Formats: sequence, C-alpha cells, structure tokens
Amino acid sequence: MDFAESQRRPGKHPVGLIIVIVLHLLLGWALLSGLARKVVEVVKAPIETKIIEEVKPPPPPPPENLPPPPKNLPPPPAFVPPPEVQVAQPQAPTITTTNVQPPPQEVKISQAAPAVQAPPAPPAPRAARPAIADINACAPKGSDYPLAAARANATGTTRVRFTVDGSGKLSKVEVVKSSGPSREHRMLDRVAVDKLSECSFKPGIDDSGHPVGGTFEFEYVWTLQ
Repeated sequence: MDFAESQRRPGKHPVGLIIVIVLHLLLGWALLSGLARKVVEVVKAPIETKIIEEVKPPPPPPPENLPPPPKNLPPPPAFVPPPEVQVAQPQAPTITTTNVQPPPQEVKISQAAPAVQAPPAPPAPRAARPAIADINACAPKGSDYPLAAARANATGTTRVRFTVDGSGKLSKVEVVKSSGPSREHRMLDRVAVDKLSECSFKPGIDDSGHPVGGTFEFEYVWTLQ
C-alpha cells in the first residue's frame, strides 16, 4: 500500500480520534470511581522480607599425615624439698630466789589457870515399864479361837508390843513374833491384837514418881484342849 495514497484518504482520521476520545473518557471515569485506588492498593501489597544468613563453608579436614609424637621425653624434674629453717626458741629467764629468814620473835609463856572440872550430871531418872492393868479382863478366851485355826490344829505363841503414853492410853500395837507361818496362825495373831488392845494399861513411873510413857511386850500362848 502506498503511504502517500493513504494520506490522501481523510475519512480514516475521524475514527482514530473517536477511539482516543473514548479512551480518555474511560480513564477519567476510572479515576473518579476509585478504580485507580484499587489498582494502587493491589500494587501496595505487603512485601515479606527474609534475612538470608551467610552460609559458612565447612572447616577444612585435619591433615592426615601428622608427625608422630616424640617417644623419649625427658623425665619431669625431681621434687626438691625446701631447706629446713631452724628457729631458735627463746629461753625462759631463770629466776633465782633467796630465802630470807625473819628475825626471831620473843615468845612469852604465860601460866594457864588450872581447869575446873564440872560436876557430873545426875543420872536420868529411870521409868518403870508400863503394864496391862488386868490381863484376865481382855485376854482371848476359848470362844475367840478361830474355827479354821482349830480345825488345822494351829497353836503357838503370839508376842505383841504395846506403846503407852504418860496417861496410860495405848498409842500403838504391833506383832513382834507370829504364832506360826500358816494362814491360820496369822488369824490367831489378829485375834490377839484385837482382844489385847481392849485392855486397860498402866503408865510407867519414874524415880520422882511422875507417870511416863513407854513400850512393853506381852506373849499370849494358843493351845487346844
């Protein structure tokens, strides 16, 4: 096609102008309606950043052909102890004492007065032993003999100790010697103590005639007839 001939056809130029005008209108409408904003937002998408570490090359392998270690090493130095240092100890000072005798003193001898011996104390008054006033009024009788002791033929002598005060009142009574080792003998001892404790006692009398208390013992003989 000849270019000069195409220029001579002016009918084709209005169509091109119309296309250019339409494109400008579309571009203006896109700017007004926000299409351009969406395009910009799409372009402004977040960009991820990554830090790429530098890859270090591996260390070189150790050399294979190494010289062998020396075999004959010199021995370590021998331990030499430090020299002993002798420290002289200080000597304690010597102390010399001298005994100085005091001068002799005069001794005065005085004659002592002869000792006066006190007269011997008078002997303590001896009290008479208290006693039972009437033994027949309180002594155990045949009816007081325990049946178990009679069946066991238990006999013996019960010795009782009485303690009487200055008014003749019995203050203590105890069995000094049992009538035997069995249970029946202990029954006899108990009856003797109970019956004899009901007796009337007489207090002791000293050398001045005053009544005094004391202790005395009494024996009761158990027999079967």
